[in-house]
Amino acid sequence: MRKLVVLALLAAAITAVVAIPAAAKSRSVNGKIVTGVEGESLVYTIDPDGTSEQVIAGGGEAGQWSPDGSLISLFDHVLNPDDGSVIDLHLSEQYPDLFLPCWVWSPDGARLACEGGFIDPSLQGVYTVRSTDGGDLQQVTSDPGGDDCPSDYSPNGTRLVFSRSDATTYALYTVKLDGSSLRQITPAGMNFNFCDGSWSPQGNDILFSAHVPDSQHASTIWVVHSDGSGLRQIPVPGCGGLLSSPTFIGCSFPTWSPDGTKIVFSRLSAATGERDLYTVKADGSSLFQVTHTAGIDESENDWGTHPLTR
Repeated sequence: MRKLVVLALLAAAITAVVAIPAAAKSRSVNGKIVTGVEGESLVYTIDPDGTSEQVIAGGGEAGQWSPDGSLISLFDHVLNPDDGSVIDLHLSEQYPDLFLPCWVWSPDGARLACEGGFIDPSLQGVYTVRSTDGGDLQQVTSDPGGDDCPSDYSPNGTRLVFSRSDATTYALYTVKLDGSSLRQITPAGMNFNFCDGSWSPQGNDILFSAHVPDSQHASTIWVVHSDGSGLRQIPVPGCGGLLSSPTFIGCSFPTWSPDGTKIVFSRLSAATGERDLYTVKADGSSLFQVTHTAGIDESENDWGTHPLTR
């Protein structure tokens, strides 16, 4: 299960409830990145050139930008990073039988996909809710006793990519929103990082990280076509190596830029013990370090369309 720390904002900071636009704008501009700090439950935004870093929430985890770049999902809340206002989705009150963190935006901004169950294991699966109030619960997948974790919608909004872990299965899948047309897209035995899976804006490729050839190796970045063909590693400089080596570099949590030309990911260096955000072009070239935060570990991230600081 993806780690969840319940968002704890001071009441004084909750000043207003924001409205979600009826129609999302095109995801075509590479704007701000949102990221979470592992171990400190901080969420902040930063421009992809490494400037304008700003803490926007404490006591929570980074989710995703809404498609129009105006809001950020924080598992049981939705935050406007510009004015600090929040929408409380009231998920625990509405669905007491489900532990239901929701953070994956649909392309039109109308819904959020959620990892559900755990209170009652028979109910475990992927769900979706309305992004305005957490209502209209719909179940997409069912995996009693297992764990289905959604990570992204297809650009046309008809499918979800999700991770499945149970007694017999550990793989990435895609599925239609009605639960039909289940498709495994990673080979059996591939040790990918759970809850990974970023769908390219062009709709043809899904990005993720994995330990290859086995769990003794640091994470590297991979891409696979949405039909499960074309699996290949993206040759990002330095990524990989044995975890027992003092020079391994683990590369994980990769997500596409809104225009699909670049990737942002978390890079852990064994030599320094630091984890920072980096970007590369889609072919693995032009490696660029975004953050330089000694003692702070950036983990989950999402690259949105929110305007850069000028």
